[in-house]
Amino acid sequence: MTTFTGIYYIYNAICATHVILQYVHSSYNIDAIFKQLYWRKSRLSIRCVCVCAFEGITRRREIEMELLGVKFAPLNTPLERRLQTLAAAAWIMMLVFGGFTSCVITALLLIYTSVVRYFFLVYLAWVFFIDRETCERGGRSDSWILWMRNHAWWHYFCAYFPIKLVKTADLDPSKNYLLCTFPHGVLCTGAFGAFATDVLGFHKLYPGLRVRMLTLGQHFNMPLFREFVYSFGACSASARSIEHLVSVPGGGRATVLAVGGASESLKCKPGTYRVILKRRKGFVRIALKHGAPLVPVFSFGETDLYSQVDNPEGSLLRYLQEMLRKFTGIAPVLPIGRGLFQYSFGIVPRRRPVTVVVGAALNVPKISEPTREQIDEYQKKFIEKLVELFETHKHHYLPNPENTHLIID
Repeated sequence: MTTFTGIYYIYNAICATHVILQYVHSSYNIDAIFKQLYWRKSRLSIRCVCVCAFEGITRRREIEMELLGVKFAPLNTPLERRLQTLAAAAWIMMLVFGGFTSCVITALLLIYTSVVRYFFLVYLAWVFFIDRETCERGGRSDSWILWMRNHAWWHYFCAYFPIKLVKTADLDPSKNYLLCTFPHGVLCTGAFGAFATDVLGFHKLYPGLRVRMLTLGQHFNMPLFREFVYSFGACSASARSIEHLVSVPGGGRATVLAVGGASESLKCKPGTYRVILKRRKGFVRIALKHGAPLVPVFSFGETDLYSQVDNPEGSLLRYLQEMLRKFTGIAPVLPIGRGLFQYSFGIVPRRRPVTVVVGAALNVPKISEPTREQIDEYQKKFIEKLVELFETHKHHYLPNPENTHLIID
């Protein structure tokens, strides 16, 4: 009798598993599944297992599994979404580990190769003696960067969140503009998708403007990795580089600067928008010196891509982070995102929509030697423009606009 009972339970388990697999690999709806389970008259224990397996699923074909508090991605996730996640993961891995990896490869090639090292020495000589200042002279030409800015990688990357670019006003292509983007977030994800690639169609929305995104000058001192950074048309965020870009004769340049910089990334928390602007005046001085209009840009949703290990101001962790930032120029953020196959932890950004809104330009006069009062005046006007842009569009792109406010430090 015991043997027959065991066989009966095994049969019921096989029947229940078969029905579940039908649900996963077909278009069966949840009601049909339960009907089949009851029709097969499975024992109460087997039915409970099935009910638990389907608990929380409301007419969706994706079954998410949670084990030991870790929420895993559905096994039947479409290939398109898998590729999008892979593109986002590859991007963050390149940015976080690309510089260190390139330095390790450089050391290995110089130490452990007999022939390749000489070719690499020629490359290093070119990097540090011939090509050293390219990042401050406008970066690589369009013929070198268009292939990378239009690569399929970035189509999947922008579709992952997704990232969208919104135009609110025309920009005269006969002028050079300084686009000031906020917030920095952990890695300027929205600004990267909108301005470091051509996937979102900046060149179509603003015909006649060539966009260049600025980043830390340290990235251009790392052999091999610098070529990856250059391939997007990136330039150094130094004052010399900005002055070169906004003073190009004939206009047609749009230079993108994350004004808050690395310091702002340490303030990035989901659902909050806290930017550093009041003590940033150098970009206003450069704009006045060359008569370059200032354009406010805001990335709604940028701060929702990552959480951070708790680092309140005054804590030991925050103190160490600030010390490292001052020493290296790079903020040692400890982000909490997701992984490739689970949603609970990792360094891959979360799948949250990011909308990059480009505001109207603030025209400024050309003053060769602007005074402190003039700089303060136009900084105040720019802050007003930025606040107006945020308040106007937050109702369209934020889930809780009434309780979300822009804090400017």
